[in-house]
Amino acid sequence: MKKRLIILAAAVSAALAGCASTQQNQTAMTVNPGDNGKPVVYQTLTRLFGNTKTANIPWGTMEQNGVGKFADFTPEALAGILELGTTHIWFTGVPHHAVIHDYTAYGISQDDPDVVKGRAGSPYAVKDYYNVDPDLATDVSQRLAEFEALIARTHAAGMQVVIDIVPNHVARGYHSLSAPVGVEDFGASDNTSVEYAKHNNFYYVPGQAFRPPVVDDAIRPLGGEAHPLADGKFDENPAKWTGNGSRSVQPDQNDWYETVKINYGVKPDGSYDFPRLPAEYAKKSVAEHLAFWAAVDVPDSWKKYRDIALYWTAKGVDGFRYDVAEMVPVEFWSYLNSHIKQANPNAFLLAEIYNPSIYRDYIGLGKMDYLYDKVGTYDALRAVVEGKADTDGLVSLQHSLQDIDSHMLRFLENHDEQRIASNAFAGYGEKAKPAMVYTALVGKNATMLYFGQEVGERGDGDLGFGDPTRTSLFDYAGVPAHQRWMNFGKFDGFMLSGREKALRQFYVDLLNLSRTEPAFGGEFAELHTLNRAAGNGYTGGQFAFARWQGDDQVLVVSNFSDQAAAFELHIPAALLKSWQLGDGVYPLTELLHGAENVTLTVENGQGKAKIILAPLASMVLKR
Repeated sequence: MKKRLIILAAAVSAALAGCASTQQNQTAMTVNPGDNGKPVVYQTLTRLFGNTKTANIPWGTMEQNGVGKFADFTPEALAGILELGTTHIWFTGVPHHAVIHDYTAYGISQDDPDVVKGRAGSPYAVKDYYNVDPDLATDVSQRLAEFEALIARTHAAGMQVVIDIVPNHVARGYHSLSAPVGVEDFGASDNTSVEYAKHNNFYYVPGQAFRPPVVDDAIRPLGGEAHPLADGKFDENPAKWTGNGSRSVQPDQNDWYETVKINYGVKPDGSYDFPRLPAEYAKKSVAEHLAFWAAVDVPDSWKKYRDIALYWTAKGVDGFRYDVAEMVPVEFWSYLNSHIKQANPNAFLLAEIYNPSIYRDYIGLGKMDYLYDKVGTYDALRAVVEGKADTDGLVSLQHSLQDIDSHMLRFLENHDEQRIASNAFAGYGEKAKPAMVYTALVGKNATMLYFGQEVGERGDGDLGFGDPTRTSLFDYAGVPAHQRWMNFGKFDGFMLSGREKALRQFYVDLLNLSRTEPAFGGEFAELHTLNRAAGNGYTGGQFAFARWQGDDQVLVVSNFSDQAAAFELHIPAALLKSWQLGDGVYPLTELLHGAENVTLTVENGQGKAKIILAPLASMVLKR
């Protein structure tokens, strides 16, 4: 089975590479005939991916701890990412954000440590939207050209490119050196004598100067190291509102003090300075959304972000991950996404969002393709993995999302969440294998993998500003388990332990199967409720469901328990009827691990299959 899936991955690579678009802004995903259309997103923290240094000194400099480059994404590295079934690479931290390293020789102003988190800075404090992080370039003067070359290499490898757009806030020291002629910086024409004006880009506290927060010793700028700008001061008068909405001239250390909030025409009292979209626009086309906004005097910030997104689209970027999307009004998303889709109808648009009550608005009115399924599937699965809940709650959860299932992005790790293998979560990567089977196979959703997850990266170590258990977002660092797969740039996994290799192979098999088996692009039925009531040995430590599309019919059974499970799986009569299975004996082929095949027996319209599962094991059984 493993060889078959690797061959399939190679076939997808060849097909996609051969069909690469010659027009960068029209790099539509070419779907292999054996592909069911489910995206697989590989998120990589670009700064860390190719770093081979292992010192990991707290608050270490780039020279001490190392930094990855665009050039590290070699054809061999990209082939290794593609092997995981990847369709889209989310290159996290590409836009130029505030950093401490001195780049004044390239005309880049120094950033003040008093308003930078960590030494490497937050990727979500963007300083220049029209260029890329200088840390990532081999030749800083050619940094944009180096990223354009990475876009081309990624496309040639058969995958698409996703980068971040952070619409809610920018770095306190935002200044673009690279904006096209006629493009004005955020705030350049603002009336700073008032708190709010429709076409101001920022909100102000008139007459008062900004003061950096008082912070604990643990997060002192540069860990307390002397720096000419680390003086507890920052020149900003009048003070701007902070990125998370704080209106204090001296934000708290827990505020997003390194950023300032963007004004989208939402007045300080929460009312709107633009027309609301009528509810019926949830069903209307991109063209109709464009027409709605054509005659509207939209706030200036809307136009600035439209121009930014179209700038990157024209360079061949295939999609965007939108940071804290729910903090920006849905009408703006209608405006922005309809412009992007007009330029590239196949653009991949992903919203970080945590409020289920507005999910459907952001899909219908906001024209999002995918939403984070964190407050829902991630939270529920984590509770099961940690032994804080059984699997019963998964039934109502999946039912509640059925109408928008194909718009959800499911994951067990990303840069904000604790690593599965950390002691704060599961303790070891294998414990979440059944949860990953659910994540990848339960719906028509997109699936995301965070780099290093596939080899059980633990996220250990105090690197300065970043928290242990999460791979640091703010520091220069090496990622140990991932580095063993890298093998000093060979990307062949030679240094991995046997256990790490086996875990990676599990992800290779699972994610390729999620994409290539037609049933996983089709219908869903839960089998849990029937089997929980059957008294057949099936417990709240297991979860079973069916997926099918036409004659492609699959049963998925997972054991979340660290104890072996044996039971007789019952298949409801309604499902057997839908699958057109009369009385008889049907062999079922196990697809995921090539485990021993199972027999489904149908007698008097009732279906049963004897299942034996090892601890934390799953079966994917196809008729």
